[in-house]
Amino acid sequence: MLKPGKDVPSVDLNNYIIDPAILNTIPERVARRHKIIPIFQVRDTLTVAMSNPADFIALDEAAAVSGCKIQAVKADPVEIVKAIEQYYTVSNSIDDIIKGLQAGGVTFVQEDKLDLVRIQRIVEEPPVIKLVNLIIAQAIKDNASDIHIEPEEEQVKVRLRIDGIMHVLAAFPRGMNLPVVPRIKVVAGLDITDHRLPQDGRFRVRIEDREVDLRISTFPIAFGEKVVIRILDRVSAFLSLDKLGFSAQNLQVFESLIRKPFGIILVTGPTGSGKTSTLYSTLTKLNSQEKNIITLEDPREQLLQGINQGEVDPEINFTFASGLKAILRQDPDIIMVGEIRDLETAQIAIRAALTGHLVFSTLHTNDASGAITRLVDMGIEPFLISASVIGILAQRLVRVICPKCKEEYSPNEEIRQSLGMDKDAKAGLFRSKGCLFCRHTGYKGRIGIFELLVIDDPIKEMVTKKCPAAEIKQAAQANGMRTLYQDGCEKVINGITTLKEVLRVSYESD
Repeated sequence: MLKPGKDVPSVDLNNYIIDPAILNTIPERVARRHKIIPIFQVRDTLTVAMSNPADFIALDEAAAVSGCKIQAVKADPVEIVKAIEQYYTVSNSIDDIIKGLQAGGVTFVQEDKLDLVRIQRIVEEPPVIKLVNLIIAQAIKDNASDIHIEPEEEQVKVRLRIDGIMHVLAAFPRGMNLPVVPRIKVVAGLDITDHRLPQDGRFRVRIEDREVDLRISTFPIAFGEKVVIRILDRVSAFLSLDKLGFSAQNLQVFESLIRKPFGIILVTGPTGSGKTSTLYSTLTKLNSQEKNIITLEDPREQLLQGINQGEVDPEINFTFASGLKAILRQDPDIIMVGEIRDLETAQIAIRAALTGHLVFSTLHTNDASGAITRLVDMGIEPFLISASVIGILAQRLVRVICPKCKEEYSPNEEIRQSLGMDKDAKAGLFRSKGCLFCRHTGYKGRIGIFELLVIDDPIKEMVTKKCPAAEIKQAAQANGMRTLYQDGCEKVINGITTLKEVLRVSYESD
């Protein structure tokens, strides 16, 4: 055990997420009696937060009940009590709910052995409602972007995606998938009788005066239905353009593009790469009383003050294509279309750009030049692309090195070569050891890496001549464009992220 005094570090429990499985190491009665809470375990060493790390009676009892070596850290007593209430309540609530269901006569069997009437009765049970609400509330409090409910052979696992990485929230008996999944389907307006086909839905919740939209996706797997809930905070803060991760050069060029009076600007990347955040930040930058800005989204993820935001609804055939046609009759200056998915939407967007509108949209492509190929594959003539598209921004998100445990090191020659570092450069790189603040992941938060392709006259000529995307990319690089990998490497050299993170989302050949 650490000796009390200067050797004992302090921790802010408000910045820490405790894995519910760790709570099992110290019973709630011990935690409450001594105002002590377990926060992390590495092999046989359990780290506990306490207001008085010199309380050897508490330390000895913690060691006895956990069977672990104890490492103490200091925390505010108010935060400790708050954490005990928060985390032990979560753990015990799940146990209480399961016991309540069992006591109520619910037998955990396969879904196909239950009739509709019984399923409808079970999903209205108060413990079932409480369990689903608890999972969602905890995910929102933890700032998760997604909830994954995954049935396995022996259990149902609930995981949260936080900062792009999955963390386990809870696990309970496999049969609990029976009441949980139909309950989510009911509130999302899905068919609870069909568990053989994927379904999509949505609903909205309010928690602590915040309205949060939830998108639901179900998918049949070996042991039941997997459910993913996407959390879209309608009022969460977003960053200004200069805080997203743009290099000085890319920021200057991008801001010059978005000030153009007309044309199409595309943002590309996979789901979860921050495209919508970039577009929201861009629209906020452009927003003024003199501009009529209208968006068409699927779904509307945040509310932007002073911007007219619309939402598609396939059930009434209000699609991107039909919605974009209607927007053009609304006298817009700037239009944002959530995604160009088909030929008709692409054609209307091009028509809008050619008639004096500035249009923003997204595509799912691996890099900037790939967006040109994607539009051609949709059926757009190359000369129309060169006449309407003025810029394409590809992006990814990388995790940021934890500032609390960041340390400098000297990279080997292979890493220096991968980063394009000067052999004679004396500066080192940065990494993190892992600490309580970052849950020993070494990272805290995320930032963007970008590849900005400007459709200037030489590129327009190549597009019109139907040159391959690889050739267009090479020409753009020769003219100063930095690829995703190169932009990431610059952030590695600047001590923002690591090469491992950059390689996780991009290729060196980029």
